[in-house]
Amino acid sequence: MTLKETMKQLESLGNEKRRAHNTKYGAGDNQFGVQHGDIRALAKKIKTNRELAMALWKTGNIDAQLLAILLIKPKNLSAAEMDRMVRSIRMARSVTFVHVADWLNSYVVKQHPDKESLRQGWMVADDPMAARAGWNLTAERIVKSPEGLDLPALLDRIESEMGNAALEVQWTMNCALAEIGIHFPKHRKRAIAIGEKLGIYRDYPCSKGCTSPFAPIWINAMVKRQAATA
Repeated sequence: MTLKETMKQLESLGNEKRRAHNTKYGAGDNQFGVQHGDIRALAKKIKTNRELAMALWKTGNIDAQLLAILLIKPKNLSAAEMDRMVRSIRMARSVTFVHVADWLNSYVVKQHPDKESLRQGWMVADDPMAARAGWNLTAERIVKSPEGLDLPALLDRIESEMGNAALEVQWTMNCALAEIGIHFPKHRKRAIAIGEKLGIYRDYPCSKGCTSPFAPIWINAMVKRQAATA
């Protein structure tokens, strides 16, 4: 499918209710309002297509960018291309662009062969979306491969920087804080104390049955759950 054909297909899948929902959460006009399930189905039909994916990404259209993410094989992107894509996402204060950032991180960034060198660069980046991705990868490393990470130094950074960090970055910094507290009893007390001190997400609205992202609550809930299943 060509870019024109794909955009036409996306437009045909859009619906007013979804457009209104996206607009409410900051999407703007560059969207068709396509349900995520329909985007996934279209991606399955098209299959991997790097050239089309990059063209879709450049449109800035939310639906097109979500589709692009599903059409990319991470190994087919250079580190420089990966960096540019991460930095090109609009500010994630829009919930709809949070979806774009999170899909990109989950489906492409975390699978990229150069993700560790990218992580290291993004951890010192001024760009909020790059920093957000860096802390996201760091949270993943804390859980899956913490060897070589200086956890006390990470806690120092979180304690001194998270309170004044961009909202885009605070979320993934908080994830790193919680993961340290959950998985490392040695640092749990300090992680909880940092969360209490900063108070970020203390009053975050949560649906019934969901765990609060407030780090002290999150940490204690997960530790309790782990003990119950041990």
